[in-house]
Amino acid sequence: MNIKIVVATHKPYKMPKDSIYLPLHVGREGKRSIGFEGDNTGENISAKNYNYCELTGLYWAWKNLKDADVIGLVHYRRHFMSLENKQGNKWQRILGGEEIERLMEEYDIIVPVKRNYFIESNESQYIHAHPKEDWEKMLVLVREQSPEYSLNLDIMRKSTKGHKFNMCIMKREALDSYCSWLFSILEKIEESQLEKNRILGHISERMFDVWLYANANKYKFKEVPIKFMEQQNWFVKGMNFLWRKFV
Repeated sequence: MNIKIVVATHKPYKMPKDSIYLPLHVGREGKRSIGFEGDNTGENISAKNYNYCELTGLYWAWKNLKDADVIGLVHYRRHFMSLENKQGNKWQRILGGEEIERLMEEYDIIVPVKRNYFIESNESQYIHAHPKEDWEKMLVLVREQSPEYSLNLDIMRKSTKGHKFNMCIMKREALDSYCSWLFSILEKIEESQLEKNRILGHISERMFDVWLYANANKYKFKEVPIKFMEQQNWFVKGMNFLWRKFV
C-alpha cells in the first residue's frame, strides 16, 4: 500500500522520520524555498494559500500524488498519534505507516478525535470569529449542490462537536469524492467573498463533517487522537474564545 501524508508547513521545522510523511511548503508560490517540496508544482492553487490555508496542500496532494493509494494531510505542529505505541515522547508516538496500513484494512478514513466547544455550536463559534455572509453563502451552496446533505448540514450547524483542523487520512476513492465536492463549493464562495483571509480554510473545517456523515454508509471512519507538538497557553486560548463569544 502506497501511503503519503503531506505535512503542511510554511517554515523549516522538525518532521516525522517515517518515509510516508512528505513535508510540503504550502503557499510556496512567490516565496523563497525552505528546503521542502513546494505546493506550487504540477496542478496547484498555491497562490491562494492566504485564503485556503493548509488546503492548498490537500489540493496539491489530491491532484499530484497519482501513485498513492492512501493520502493524508497533517500540520507541522499537529500530528495523529499512534493507538498502539504509548511509549516515549510525542515525536516517538506519531502514527506510522505500518499502523495506518492495518487501520486501512478496516477503515477508509482516519480523522481527529472530535473537539467539543461546549458553550458554542459550530455555527455560532464560526460567526463570532468570521464574516457571517461567507458562512451563509456556504449554507446556500451546499443545499443547492447537495440537497441530500441538508440534514447533515443542519446537524453540523447545531452541534458543539466537530472534527477540526482539516486533518485526515483517506483512501484514494474517498479523497476524490471529498475533494471534488469541497473545492467545487469553496471556489463559488471565493467568487463573492468579503474577506479573503484564511476564511475558506476555516469554513472547510466545518464542511468536513457534513460530507463525512453524509457518506458514513459508504466510507467507514476511525477517530484517532492528535497532539500539538509545542506547548500551548490554554489560559490565553480560553480567554480569546470567551472574548469572541461574549464581546
